[in-house]
Amino acid sequence: MDSLIALAQQPEAWIALAALIAMEVVLGIDNLVFIAILSNKLPVHMRKKARRIGILGALVMRLLLLASIAWIVTLTDPVIAFLGAELSWRDIILLVGGLFLIWKATKEIHHNVDPAPASDVFEPGRVAQSMGAAIFQILLLDLVFSIDSIITAVGMTPHVEIMMIAVVVTIIVMLVAADPLSNFVSNNPTVVMLALSFLLLIGATLVAEAFGVHFPKGYVYFAMAFSAGVEALNIWVRRSNKRKKAAEPHV
Repeated sequence: MDSLIALAQQPEAWIALAALIAMEVVLGIDNLVFIAILSNKLPVHMRKKARRIGILGALVMRLLLLASIAWIVTLTDPVIAFLGAELSWRDIILLVGGLFLIWKATKEIHHNVDPAPASDVFEPGRVAQSMGAAIFQILLLDLVFSIDSIITAVGMTPHVEIMMIAVVVTIIVMLVAADPLSNFVSNNPTVVMLALSFLLLIGATLVAEAFGVHFPKGYVYFAMAFSAGVEALNIWVRRSNKRKKAAEPHV
């Protein structure tokens, strides 16, 4: 408590907290998109529960990682050489997570465009397995995003207390935004393809990061924001056309 009071009296601590919250919220967008895609594959009455479990799982993982901060720092030490690059445990986790995202997004795109898709673990006839599979995949990506965000946070501030406050605030924002985002994706089928393309982009970025190719995150999120803006215009035009047709007199 005394350390928190001391930190609260330091202007630089508030600046670091604001920067961390902003970073965590931006990184949380990736997580929310994935959670929205997976939870919307479940029966309606299970979706909210799956989202809550996934987001609270992210909170637990990040707090546990912060509690073992000394071990987290060692994850950046090289452990193996692969394809001419030295990989640390962080790189390996990012590589596995990136490949998983690429595989998952490709599989879902195929499922959406195939006129006769084969049944998979998300078919309604396999509800129990669907719920377990969705939560497992959400928690798996939670782990990848959590490790990446915590290691990034370590480079921004040495104060674990500030990191914990930023994580809790971010999770609250994610809990508030999860249902509206998932409902928006569910009510606008074309957004699903856009969201899946985001997952492909994020997966490719994680793979590149694992091999030491660092993309400025601003470029990635600008591309995502621009695409979302274009899709928002498309949705607005479609709704405007529907209103015009509804207002036309029936002959």
